[in-house]
Amino acid sequence: MTAHILLVEDEPSIAEIVEFALVSEGFQVTWCALVRDAEIDLSRNTPDLAILDIGLPDGSGLELLKRLRRDSDLPVLILSARNAELDRVLGLELGADDYVTKPFSPRELAARVKAILKRTVVRTVRDHAPLEASEVSASNESGFEVDEVRATIRFRGYSLMLTRYEYLILKTLLAQPERVFSRAQLMDQIWSDPTASFERSVDTHIKTLRAKLREIEPCFDPIRTHRGLGYSIQISDVG
Repeated sequence: MTAHILLVEDEPSIAEIVEFALVSEGFQVTWCALVRDAEIDLSRNTPDLAILDIGLPDGSGLELLKRLRRDSDLPVLILSARNAELDRVLGLELGADDYVTKPFSPRELAARVKAILKRTVVRTVRDHAPLEASEVSASNESGFEVDEVRATIRFRGYSLMLTRYEYLILKTLLAQPERVFSRAQLMDQIWSDPTASFERSVDTHIKTLRAKLREIEPCFDPIRTHRGLGYSIQISDVG
């Protein structure tokens, strides 16, 4: 089935480039130039992914993202001319799955969209399927279950709703408990293009990971911060 992309972008020339790149890859695209039009479309339809500009004539794409995250796990990619680290980190903290800055490569944008959708489809289709022992790496003492086939991680029997980078970071840490990974090491292993992001992006995803774990167990914080070095995960003292 053709994936439906909602594009919220007020510059027609950019919207045309994005739409052409995505349609060429087989996607269906709905374009809105205003926040209010996007919200009307979202109330009537459920896209597979949304691409949001930040600076829109009638509001902020970040505010739209914030409202979306109140009751939706819709994958979101931010496409913005704002290249400051603060803007990128804020977008990720609010729940964006990826952040692409203008000017951009249309082919890279399409590739990032496909990467987000691939993981989303795997999680949606398979998340509640019975788990095969061969597919799951489990630790009885930690309470975590890493299912690499379904690209999901469960804790205490609950499936964690993780973004792509949150999943990959937690999986990497769980693979080698107590090993300290520097931010650069995590980025090299997880990001397809580490130079396109900031080391602070790792801190942002660690922060959201901790919050999601606390939703299940409020006093649970196995991720250790090693100042000046990086992060590790400790599971031996988890009850």
